[in-house]
Amino acid sequence: MRQNPSFTLADVTEMRRVIDANPWATIMSAGDDGLVASHYAVLLDAARDDLTIVGHVGRPDDLIHGMAEREMLVVFQGPHGYVSPGWYGHAAAVPTWNYTAVHLSGVPEILSTEENLAVLDRLVERFESRLPDPRLMWERPNDEAFVRRLEAGTVGFRLTPTRVVGKRKLSQNKPAETIETVIAALDAEGPYRNPALAGEMRRAQEARGGVRQ
Repeated sequence: MRQNPSFTLADVTEMRRVIDANPWATIMSAGDDGLVASHYAVLLDAARDDLTIVGHVGRPDDLIHGMAEREMLVVFQGPHGYVSPGWYGHAAAVPTWNYTAVHLSGVPEILSTEENLAVLDRLVERFESRLPDPRLMWERPNDEAFVRRLEAGTVGFRLTPTRVVGKRKLSQNKPAETIETVIAALDAEGPYRNPALAGEMRRAQEARGGVRQ
């Protein structure tokens, strides 16, 4: 991902927020037969306060990605969407796309069976806990044999990145008044309504002291 100083996202706390809020990740590597990509839900390592992540892939994706043997790139994408040049007023402008993304690269380590079970358990709890009647991994009708067969079909990993690239392209290169206009347009009814993106823009501008409340 090409970096631009105006759009750099380097704050670890903010990158952790993006990862936690957008756990559906794209996992990429250069395999023996060329580039390969997979898609899995990934979580921050609960035992760390950095950008270490944990997750799993189904077999044989571990072999395809050469896990523990070569570098892997994991991409997290936050809210994103179209920005019309009409929202910039009468100034010369072209359409663009605003977005937030975090790229983590490194060679992952393979988790033990018990570590992988703990991550799978946490993953299920993360999403099921929002439901009124959650179905957790170790609860019936699942039994231990079923859960362990499930685990055996996966390979858990932990990635402590050796390279991190974060980017938050949210119109920071525009005047504050223009940014507020874009936020209002994204919040308004219409084909490109995008409250989540508007919220990201508002958050970024508030951090820079650029949006009036």
